[in-house]
Amino acid sequence: MKYLKQFGIILLITCIGEILKHLLPLPIPGSIYGLVLMFLLLVTGVLKLESVRDTAMFLIEIMPVMFIPAAAGLIDSWADLQPILFQGLFITLTSTIIVMAVTGLCAQAIIRKSKGGEQA
Repeated sequence: MKYLKQFGIILLITCIGEILKHLLPLPIPGSIYGLVLMFLLLVTGVLKLESVRDTAMFLIEIMPVMFIPAAAGLIDSWADLQPILFQGLFITLTSTIIVMAVTGLCAQAIIRKSKGGEQA
């Protein structure tokens, strides 16, 4: 029953995000509104982390399974994707390397700052 309650809270916040998407004239997806709303509720303490922690951990654990339909869709669209395969691979690899580098540099900067300027 605990998991159902936690999942219900997550769904309610997601639903509110979708409602905000339709009410506000901004080109922002409802899922982003929901994430920001969840973040604000957790940071302000209106929603306690314990109220959603177990279900959130479960959802994070099964996240890779959620990509299976998207991968199946890519396989289904192989004929359409084949002409742009190399461009897509190049963009994917390049952006992955850039994201990894920027993330690493940011993490190093945060670690250095948290240590009071000491070298890591």
